Amino acid sequence: MKIILSSRRQHYVARGSIFLIAVALIAGMVGCGGVIEYDLAISSSAGGNVTIPGEGTFTYNFGTVVSLNAIPDAGYRFVNWTGNVSTIGNVNAAATIITTNGNYLITANFEKVNFTVSAGLLHTVGLESDGTLVAAGDFSRGQCNVDNWTDIVQVSAGLLHTAGIKDDGSVVAVGANFYGQCNVSGWTNITQVAAGYYHTVGLKFDGTAVAVGENGEHCCDVGNWTNIAQVAARGRHTVGLKPDGTVVVVGRNVEGQCNVSGWMNVTQVAAGDFHTVGLKPDGTVVAVGSNSYGQCDVGNWTDIIQVTAGQEYTVGLKVDGTVVAVGRNGWGQCNVSGWTNITQVAAGYYHTVGLKPDGTLLAVGGNDWGQCNVGSWTLK
Repeated sequence: MKIILSSRRQHYVARGSIFLIAVALIAGMVGCGGVIEYDLAISSSAGGNVTIPGEGTFTYNFGTVVSLNAIPDAGYRFVNWTGNVSTIGNVNAAATIITTNGNYLITANFEKVNFTVSAGLLHTVGLESDGTLVAAGDFSRGQCNVDNWTDIVQVSAGLLHTAGIKDDGSVVAVGANFYGQCNVSGWTNITQVAAGYYHTVGLKFDGTAVAVGENGEHCCDVGNWTNIAQVAARGRHTVGLKPDGTVVVVGRNVEGQCNVSGWMNVTQVAAGDFHTVGLKPDGTVVAVGSNSYGQCDVGNWTDIIQVTAGQEYTVGLKVDGTVVAVGRNGWGQCNVSGWTNITQVAAGYYHTVGLKPDGTLLAVGGNDWGQCNVGSWTLK
């Protein structure tokens, strides 16, 4: 028998059906004790993986803030998070957070490393996409003797030495070795390296850290660090960023550069000689330490996507490809106001380098050893 409902009855039936569906959906989201729960499904593209909280589907209570940490494989870099990303702190940061206000599916994306640049005291090093390097500047202590290196995936230029990670996770170093800062031959499973004054720091795949070199002010005391997403080293202190956005520091603190215990929701860190800088998900920047030249005057910066710190100055890359800088400018290292279309910046001790998408470079600042003679380079 076919039953035909009146329009009013159809309206009531429709309303009742919607109500029952809503009740069913809510009931499906509520776990024990009446708590609303949501699923967070996490995956990754080729070239890396998500180590925190892992990959798969996880269930969290409504409003839970979950730390995310994506680690690239050797030869790759993290690009961004895609999917249901409206509550991710910074979609462009490998270490960030997400708030579970719904059922989300997110993906960590990686891409093959092309080229990068690093600046030291009196030298500049460029990493090409094939894993080879070029260098300019002071060769006196061998810190630029990298032309025979191959299969390098990340490089860091320190005071008088250079360290690089090979695609198998091992590390090589050249240059001054007064305090053993180049004694990295036994390191394995390294995903990031940072060269300071007279020490070298390595971040391992499992989130722990190792360090060698001068430790008079405890800048190498990273043996008890865990769950670290990024390391930075300069001067005589070492900075570690955790996936939850908090920061740890060891080493010299005479100028207050280690006073980061109150920092939260940080996505990138940089270490200067006497100051520490942190980038937040909203593109603002925080800094502590010596401010004798205004190097910590970054409170009004906005739309920043990368920070780097030199000796008593700070440089920021904006989302539109322009660059800002504050602090000591005795050699013109902060004269970057005219730069455009920049994809990466590197602060040395007295010079600043900017990398463009086509692999060409700009450099300003002290050039007494030729560390700014990179105008002829085209990294590829």
